Amino acid sequence: MAVALKLLKQLRPPQTTSTILHRNLSPRLSSIRSVTRVFSDAPLLTEPLPASPPLNPHSPSPSSLNQYELAKFASIAETWWDSEGPFKPLHLLNSARLAFIRSTLCRHFGRDPLSPRPFEGLKFIDVGCGGGIVSEPLARMGATVTGVDAVEKNIKIARVHADLDPVTSRIEYQYTTAEKLVEEQKNFDAVFALEVIEHVADPAEFCKSLSALTVTGGATVISTINRSMRAYATAIFAAEYILQWLPKGTHQWSSFLTPEELALILERASISVQEMAGFEYNPLSGRWSLSDDVSVNFIAYGTKTITSNL
Repeated sequence: MAVALKLLKQLRPPQTTSTILHRNLSPRLSSIRSVTRVFSDAPLLTEPLPASPPLNPHSPSPSSLNQYELAKFASIAETWWDSEGPFKPLHLLNSARLAFIRSTLCRHFGRDPLSPRPFEGLKFIDVGCGGGIVSEPLARMGATVTGVDAVEKNIKIARVHADLDPVTSRIEYQYTTAEKLVEEQKNFDAVFALEVIEHVADPAEFCKSLSALTVTGGATVISTINRSMRAYATAIFAAEYILQWLPKGTHQWSSFLTPEELALILERASISVQEMAGFEYNPLSGRWSLSDDVSVNFIAYGTKTITSNL
């Protein structure tokens, strides 16, 4: 444990470096006309657009499912609500994710962020909902929530847990995919895919489906892990092999997307990224907080600009 804490401390970059990385996001996307609001509202710099990430030639089409990833998560589905189990990192991260969601979406929909139920009357969908650890808080904030997952065990666990509370028992959980809901012409005011995109076979197709599910003028929120060396050291080496928070092999570094790549993919799917924030872990307190450092975990909020033609 001492070695892990020392490693995490050494890998935390100075604020100036992380802020510069965060500021550079929007100008790199020359095709994005709207200005991305960063978490700190810092002034933006200019830099050329990096090459877009290569797509997996073996990924199924039109589905973005990765069967290996589905089997991996099915094997630990029963532990979703064990805060000390394999999903402990997500439980620790949840409060910071929800703080970002409440802040950005209250501003987007013109709602009072101090209200206990600011999302009353809005339709949300949690894609890749797992056991419902995000769906349930969204329902408690007043939203009409649909949770979908391609792992049937996850949906069963989510339904059982939701039924323990009359408020969350109204969540509509479905064992299905985003692509299937697009075929059914479903749409929502806000679409969430948190810690999901790094596990799909084709991120571009997946984002197209998220866009199609979002009403024009609606919001899309995605959180994931940056493809950086620091992310490899912390999210894989430290989290899986030293701290053993996650089963070994949970993440594949090559499947991560950089913030620039994610924003470009979303732009091509008619979603304009408006704001990004990073997550910073304090090993002493064991808590996550929002920051401008997007070098490891980060979250993005975008708006649906036009009707997608998929």
